[in-house]
Amino acid sequence: MNEVRVSVCMATYNGAAFVGEQIRSILTELEPQDELVIVDDASRDDTVDVIRRIADPRITLHPRAVNHGYVRTFEEAMRLAGGDIVMLADQDDVWIPGRRALFVRALQEGAVAASNLVLLGSDAPLRSPIRRVPWRLSARRSRQRLRNELRILAGVAPYFGCAMAVRRDVVDRVLPFPSFLTESHDLWLATFGNAQGLLVHIEQPTIRRRLHADNTSPSRPRGLAAVLRARWMLLRAWREALRR
Repeated sequence: MNEVRVSVCMATYNGAAFVGEQIRSILTELEPQDELVIVDDASRDDTVDVIRRIADPRITLHPRAVNHGYVRTFEEAMRLAGGDIVMLADQDDVWIPGRRALFVRALQEGAVAASNLVLLGSDAPLRSPIRRVPWRLSARRSRQRLRNELRILAGVAPYFGCAMAVRRDVVDRVLPFPSFLTESHDLWLATFGNAQGLLVHIEQPTIRRRLHADNTSPSRPRGLAAVLRARWMLLRAWREALRR
């Protein structure tokens, strides 16, 4: 397992308050041959300085002068990654010990993997914004492609980029992200995995997710117009994923 090189891709933006704790939790998990690729999306606070103060040769930092949004920032980080496995990480969560090993093992069976997550501070499961019930992925449903995709379209599939990884041999197929993708890079990765029959669910939580006012992923249902736009984008993503 230690021969595998893992690249962790992080997009940062005004994350100075929490990014240091997240980076330390990641570095504790990584092996000497691994890397943490960080693309900063023109932060206006001292996020870049916080990262630079963490002296670890496994970190490579790429600050941007112009803000392009989190979707394109993650795309750039994935392009820069050189590892056999590409894991995604948000700037404000905390990794649970054992995360690296779980994903390395899962990606021996599939090419896209997604795990469950819990809330930082309580270890309670994240709850669905619609039904308010615990949101969990089931390993036995990993390859139920139509069911999984319908759940994505219905907004009840808990795929989060911070709890996802892809194998190197499919990175060039998931990239570039579709030009129409303005949000939900995580749902694009899950859609690709479903469309190609390559998705694996990890039932164990691997992330402690920090909820705060600036989370990119919404914690409450959105308005009807926004939902319809998002669903149309995801339908286009399914069609695009089938072609790749």
